[in-house]
Amino acid sequence: MILLPPDWQWTGQHSAESLVKAGDIIYVHLADTMEGSARRASLEQDSGAQGSLMAIDNTSGDVLAMVGGRDFALSQFNRATQSERQTGSSFKPYVYTTAVEDGVKPDDTIVDSPVNFGGYAPHNYENDYKGRMTIQNAFAESRNVPAVKLAARVGIHKVIDMAHRFGVTSNIPPYLPTALGAAEITLEEQVASYSVFPNDGLRVTPHLLRKVSNADGITLWEDRPTVNQVISQDTARTMMILLRTVTRSGTGAAAAQLNHPVGGKTGTTSDYTDAWFLGFSPSVTCGVWIGFDSRQSLGEKETGAKAALPIWMTFMRAAIAGKPDEQFAGDDQNGQSLDQAKAQPLNSGSQKAIPGTARQPRTTAATQVAPHPPATAPGAQSMPVTPPKTPLKRPTTVPASTPQVRPALQLQNTSGRAPTTVKPALAFPQR
Repeated sequence: MILLPPDWQWTGQHSAESLVKAGDIIYVHLADTMEGSARRASLEQDSGAQGSLMAIDNTSGDVLAMVGGRDFALSQFNRATQSERQTGSSFKPYVYTTAVEDGVKPDDTIVDSPVNFGGYAPHNYENDYKGRMTIQNAFAESRNVPAVKLAARVGIHKVIDMAHRFGVTSNIPPYLPTALGAAEITLEEQVASYSVFPNDGLRVTPHLLRKVSNADGITLWEDRPTVNQVISQDTARTMMILLRTVTRSGTGAAAAQLNHPVGGKTGTTSDYTDAWFLGFSPSVTCGVWIGFDSRQSLGEKETGAKAALPIWMTFMRAAIAGKPDEQFAGDDQNGQSLDQAKAQPLNSGSQKAIPGTARQPRTTAATQVAPHPPATAPGAQSMPVTPPKTPLKRPTTVPASTPQVRPALQLQNTSGRAPTTVKPALAFPQR
């Protein structure tokens, strides 16, 4: 292995002698190029950030890959199955699925404009407004205001019901900021939820073990896939239009480099604390989370598209290898979605505006849900909450003793901090 001056130029040091000494441990990235008989490498920095990844087979629910953290020897805490983190805009598919079941179509229009829900004024990541736009474009560009307007229109309790139908077991607070991902969910549940869309509405429960046999080949225990119908085929395929637009021209457009049928959604929380990307091919659903155990910021502009999507793409390149002809259900022979014709272009004359989502200067939405987070959040005010007519039923939680898999990434945790399970007050995620 060899490092040349350009490989550590970012440190500001001009010579190797001033940078390291014998016995130092350094982090490097091994390149594919060679310098004589030595492999070229570049110096990397240990940021201390954690990450997790999970991928499942869409048909069987088999867990194909799971990374619970940077180094299993230093921390046995599995961030793929045990860590509940705010989801940012990766929560929006639950909002839009609820709206689609309520009759909303991809070519319907919604007004992206300033709005105030009893003191809660959501804003977009870019701090601008685009006026009237299609549902398809609002989702692909991850606009926050349209998502909150849709949640207010269908009712935040219905959105929460939808998330629970998908298998989310977290206790989700009934406040409008939840539509932007203020809820905390595990990566495992997110991956299982996203697999519903390429499965035409079916949810297959992820599992790590297929069966246990004795030395004579007799099956002692077998875990048969648990399959549930979560949403209808029509609803799933309508959502596929939205999710595939994200990876074609939206916030996840970098995934188009794969030249393969894929879909997904980015997620970023306030102060860039959590970065998500969840997506799928016809055969595999994979999710990636990046963040600190201490919940500090990852850094300016460290969005899901920047921090998590590249890792997802690296994994998916291997996952789709040897599958050049796979297609999503409903695609034609050219790989084009047959349902895509339902989504008219932005200037189509067939669009219709969604009632109750037009520009409303300083008005509140027709909802009984208090728009504020609990008073423990910074700057929050105490607001009454009207409880749902029927209590929400929560499925059984994922056991903390889920078997572990040693992660492939072996980096040293120099922060000295143990993972924390303390949950912060609700924040207003961004993208």
